[in-house]
Amino acid sequence: MLNVMIVDDEPSNIQGLVRYIEWSELGFDAPVTEGSGEEALETLAQSNFDILISDVAMPGMNGIELVAKAKEIYPHLQVLMISGYDEFEFVRDAIDVGAQAYVLKPLKLDEVANRLSALRTTIEKRRMLEDQMRELEQTVFESRKLTEERFVSDLIEGIAQSDEMLSSWNRLMDLPSIEEGYQILVFGIDHYLSSGKEAIERVLLGSGFKNTVEIGLAQMDFKLFLSQIAPDEIVALHLNPSPVERARIEKQLAFIQDMMREQHDAEVTIGCSRMDGNWEATPLLYHEVKFMMAQSRLMADGQIARTDQFDSQEFKEFRLKEELVPGIMKLLESGDGDMAKVKMNRIFDLFVTNESFSFSYVQAFGISFLSEMIRALKWNGGPDMDVNLLMWRRLLDCSNTRQIIGILIEFIDHYMLFEKKEQNRQQRNLIRKIADFIKEHMQENWTVKQLAEQFNLNASYLSVLFKKEMGVTISEFVQETRISLARELLQDPNIRIYEVADRVGIQTSAYFTYLFKKIVGCTPQDYRDYRYTER
Repeated sequence: MLNVMIVDDEPSNIQGLVRYIEWSELGFDAPVTEGSGEEALETLAQSNFDILISDVAMPGMNGIELVAKAKEIYPHLQVLMISGYDEFEFVRDAIDVGAQAYVLKPLKLDEVANRLSALRTTIEKRRMLEDQMRELEQTVFESRKLTEERFVSDLIEGIAQSDEMLSSWNRLMDLPSIEEGYQILVFGIDHYLSSGKEAIERVLLGSGFKNTVEIGLAQMDFKLFLSQIAPDEIVALHLNPSPVERARIEKQLAFIQDMMREQHDAEVTIGCSRMDGNWEATPLLYHEVKFMMAQSRLMADGQIARTDQFDSQEFKEFRLKEELVPGIMKLLESGDGDMAKVKMNRIFDLFVTNESFSFSYVQAFGISFLSEMIRALKWNGGPDMDVNLLMWRRLLDCSNTRQIIGILIEFIDHYMLFEKKEQNRQQRNLIRKIADFIKEHMQENWTVKQLAEQFNLNASYLSVLFKKEMGVTISEFVQETRISLARELLQDPNIRIYEVADRVGIQTSAYFTYLFKKIVGCTPQDYRDYRYTER
């Protein structure tokens, strides 16, 4: 049974709800009742409740203030607001502080019961999700294979590289220390997508592939993690392999290839990485193996590609052109200049630690990168054209690799500064335009969604951008602008208070008084009688 609290300063309202709602049939214990927001808050702090039913207008702490404070105690508390005010503004404020439902006086018992049933369903679904999450966590602990697969996948993607993340994986899996290093084995079906097979045939082939690799590597008494990255690709991570263990696996590679030919009429190419002792090297090892496998497939299907057959220089040039540079361009386009510089410094390390990269090659790379940057980012015109030309000259005048990388990083900094200024300028202009639009349409109740559509923006993006530029939310800006205009209008004694409310776009005097007091600290009448005349 669920626990409910009813808060209302009118005893007759509380008695009606307690007496005429079939609480037990709806799945609730008899409700706890309080006559004020202050008393309710004390009770909430001492006991657990699932649902809060509160009147809006109460002396002292009103219902909206109560809900805001109650949500701090119970973030998942379900709230049903009750009020005699038939206004959208109160509904909006109630929702802003966390109310899930709203009913108007005079109360219709069927409506209240329906709202309570809906809230109970929400609570039950949330509890069900929490139970499922706990079961999932238990399943993860119990399913070693599933955990190992996720670990290998995260390593390849570079997700499990930080000390914090590795520490969490270690707590989950009790990872052995890497004393002798580790090796990556990649198994890939040749021509998987271009084989002309039906979808069901590819599904069966992918399942058979996994079973074959698992059987081929079964009963190995050393640490070996497997993960099926894709239907046609399986990655094995071999920790601390001894020469004997590596020899045993080598024998099984041919067995796996033979079984796939016999059982599924499919060729499998296998790549064996070099040894490494650092988890951070996993993505690089994986890409090296994939490059080796691609080269092997140019000669024939069903090969076993090993490190001693690998042209590391050719891979580095390939990776530089096909992975690192495009990666930097994507980072720049997304506005992440800091990470772009990190990537550029990695390229610098690649150059200076490998003598096979001549200075002429590095200079050609710099010129190519600079050209690509200007072309892709369309930044070769306007007032900064002189900067581009200066960078060209300085690049051609460089005498060593360090100077070239330094100029490229400087160019990245210059570009990001230019882009940030331009972006800020455009954002400021856009938000000023939207703010002026809101002021001009103050008597209309525009929603954030309608404003976003008016200016061809995403509603969430507009909300974040507006708060960033103006320091307040759109709702707060509208309220403050209305009240600011109201303060000016209240200086004219010939304009009645309800007329002031209407002129600033607030439909009722009741809500106008509530909102004015919330922002200014006194009622509109008090402001007119005392605050303004005292100036």
